[in-house]
Amino acid sequence: MSRAVVIGAGLAGLVAANRLVDAGLDVTLLHKGLGGLQLGQGSIDVFGYAPERVLNPIKAVSQVATSHPYAAAGSAAVLDGLAYLKQELPTLLVGDPEANYQLPTAVGSIRPTCLAQPSMIAGHVRDGAHLVIVGIRQLKDFHPQLVAENLARTVLPDGGRLTARHVWVDLPARDGEVDSFGVGYARAFDTEAFRIAFATALSPQLKDDEVVGLPAVLGLADVKAWRDLAGKLGHQVFEIPLPPPSVPGMRLNEALTARARSAGVRIVPGVRTTTFSTVAGRVASVTTAAGRTYSGDAFVLATGGFESGALELDSHQVVRETLFGLPLTGVGDGPLVHGDYWGAEQPLFRVGVSVDAAMRPIDPWGAPAYPNLWAAGGILAGASGWKELSGDGIAVASAVAAAAAITKELS
Repeated sequence: MSRAVVIGAGLAGLVAANRLVDAGLDVTLLHKGLGGLQLGQGSIDVFGYAPERVLNPIKAVSQVATSHPYAAAGSAAVLDGLAYLKQELPTLLVGDPEANYQLPTAVGSIRPTCLAQPSMIAGHVRDGAHLVIVGIRQLKDFHPQLVAENLARTVLPDGGRLTARHVWVDLPARDGEVDSFGVGYARAFDTEAFRIAFATALSPQLKDDEVVGLPAVLGLADVKAWRDLAGKLGHQVFEIPLPPPSVPGMRLNEALTARARSAGVRIVPGVRTTTFSTVAGRVASVTTAAGRTYSGDAFVLATGGFESGALELDSHQVVRETLFGLPLTGVGDGPLVHGDYWGAEQPLFRVGVSVDAAMRPIDPWGAPAYPNLWAAGGILAGASGWKELSGDGIAVASAVAAAAAITKELS
């Protein structure tokens, strides 16, 4: 039996597990897959659009409606969570909660984010910058001409403009490979020999004042590979995230998982939690599809939303939370999905679990569904994280707030 059982190994689950073990609790982390970090950008979004582009994310957090998950967690939990990530992952995350970076994407748009990897921040767009976007012939998921031309025609958030052009490097990740993938290149960039070969091929094409934009494959195990490549080129470089699997996301996932494991979290991968039991109105245990039971004093539901199967929508437009059968907010009386896909937001996106100030799921009358069950991350109702670019911040803040409440409860 553990004092705390965390279900889910995305950003919310990993932060909650780390915070709980830091508080001296015995923690078990159950997860069925690899978690959502490896699908993301490898940065931490707090607030990108509200609905206009956000320059100061923590200010936007303080102005949300009472139904938003940030209202329950509070600005202090957001700040605490961001500071915690920066402290624990200093080589992977930097930034200021009062100022979003504005970073290029793989289609040449500009994406606001709060904390970014050091390998990305030289790409923060500014008036008068000269960028060269570098493609690799064997890497099919990155199109440098598209990126460069879209950036060059875009008015920057500060009203300025930049110039951008593109070049190509012809260098396979492995000898004879004509169609490589991002992770393969990341492993190649982990080696100095490959970085030397790449710098040798690229250097003659660069101009003196250019900042070099590259696909985000500059090392997987070696988080300083990008810095070594910049030194070899004699230019600032920055990474542009690719479609999943995300190499920067994999770096974050591995770092947070390794940190939890080294701190003493018992991690049980590849298990799907399907049922639970109660004693005197409290959750007593959860059981996996294989029949293994895990007991605890406190449980954290960090299983995500529809994308992970934590929420399901059937053919009758009925939504349910798949493990505890928790009451859901946002289902309403009308259709959850409408046919105007370029029009108003789909109501389905805001469906989820409502929580009290301690992050415990509540019933329609505002009482905790179970007094020793907490929720964090994508399962929470009231936000469209993909549209606001707020999902990471919600995950971190709710995990921090839940861990604090559990620690107080069990101390």
